[in-house]
Amino acid sequence: MRRLRIATRGSALALRQTALVADALRERVGVACEEVIVASEGDRLTDLPIAEIGGVGVFTKLVEQAVLAGEADVAVHSLKDLPTTETAGLTVAAVPLRGSAGDLLLSRAGTGASDGLLHRGATVGTGSARRAAQMLHLQADVVIAPIRGNVPTRVEKLRAGAFDAVILAAAGIERLGLDLGGLTVVDLLAMGFLPAPGQGALAVQCRVDDASVRDVLARIHDDETATCVAAERGLLARLGGGCHAAVGCLGTVLGSGSIRLEAVTFADGVRRTANIEADRVADVIDACLEQVRG
Repeated sequence: MRRLRIATRGSALALRQTALVADALRERVGVACEEVIVASEGDRLTDLPIAEIGGVGVFTKLVEQAVLAGEADVAVHSLKDLPTTETAGLTVAAVPLRGSAGDLLLSRAGTGASDGLLHRGATVGTGSARRAAQMLHLQADVVIAPIRGNVPTRVEKLRAGAFDAVILAAAGIERLGLDLGGLTVVDLLAMGFLPAPGQGALAVQCRVDDASVRDVLARIHDDETATCVAAERGLLARLGGGCHAAVGCLGTVLGSGSIRLEAVTFADGVRRTANIEADRVADVIDACLEQVRG
């Protein structure tokens, strides 16, 4: 096969994730890859809140367009950023093995409290409605403050004192190998703080009509990861939420082969949760939807 051209955003994390896909293709299929770097709207307009730029698809549209235009053969995305409705002409041909799904709370020395995660009035940087709602549920006396920028930039802002704490995806921290020395790190997933649908997973897209590329990408696909994220994103789609909705969920394939889906939603000041097990993705989504809708 020819060398594959992979469209990607130019952030350090996006490039690292693309390198992981390229390494897998080289090691498992013997296919060489080259990067085609695309500046997404979200990367260019770093001072504006995501919702003001356009919300859903803000980090993926221009990368997808590069593949549709024939400028690249494949696109790599953080799956949580990808809209739940597939773009016409493209398909997610591979979902590789998932990284860590949860979030981490990073805080500076002296911001902790004996009766909570953080001291009263601590500023917590996040641009996510899901993270903000769950953080306030864990500790109502903190102040949520908007933050933009890539993962290293957010950690730098924390160290510089712009925030007392920030919430970041564990997978991004791990993939970049960031030095968190001097910071307190709390695994929020262990506290029932649920991730965004698809968080920690990657989506590898190609053109629907490019059968040869689809065959290659199938070699790096992980069925269990795909099942879990199908349940998570299916629930999000049924709820009518985009990738920035206040919805957290996590799918797990159990040893019996059944699927567990845990979910939390926040709407009109009401928090609803679900923890459902079923044999099929469609069934677990239906049951979970009924529970979170009340």
